[in-house]
Amino acid sequence: MRAVVTLALLALATAVPAQQIRPEARPVSLVLPDEDILDEPSTNADLTEVSNTPIEPPAPTDVSEQASAEPDPSVGPETNLPLPRFVSLKTDEGNVRRGPSLSHRIDWVFLRRDMPLQVIAEYGHWRRVVDREGLGGWVHYALLSGTRTVIVDDNLLPIRVRPSETAPEAAQLEAGVIARLGECNPDWCRISAGGYRGWALKSALWGVASDEIRD
Repeated sequence: MRAVVTLALLALATAVPAQQIRPEARPVSLVLPDEDILDEPSTNADLTEVSNTPIEPPAPTDVSEQASAEPDPSVGPETNLPLPRFVSLKTDEGNVRRGPSLSHRIDWVFLRRDMPLQVIAEYGHWRRVVDREGLGGWVHYALLSGTRTVIVDDNLLPIRVRPSETAPEAAQLEAGVIARLGECNPDWCRISAGGYRGWALKSALWGVASDEIRD
């Protein structure tokens, strides 16, 4: 019998407007075995709490070098990492602001720990991110993790024991399930969720680029 990893109905909401936050609106995490938790437990984080932690200033930049070199739009000016790139939310709550500072208003609150996000811009210690629905804004970098996760886009997506459509199924994942991302070839990615592991078609996942290869 194939296992089906399901998702509580409320978990489909990934972000809500700040003015509509209610306790009952918090999404429910996947009911998974303890060993499948994607990251260490964390408290609900707000940027006001994060801002109290000491932050090291960015390393000084050679002014002559900066003047002579044109900025590369494909890498972040603060981290020199690729743009856009995927990350994940490492807290239960993440305030999403209209601009890159605590003085900007909160437009959204992400309520799903480990959800994949795409970084599209950087400014100081802030990252502009969007989710699968295209919603987003500026988030403090301390709320983000380099741990890679994906959201299942297809309902009852089969994960297979090998990267082939003729390979046996290990399980089926419902749409909206968050899974940890492993290696990827041009068409398939190895993922894990609910204690099950296998290969899924890359085109059925959000959180990985179509041309991305991972070892």
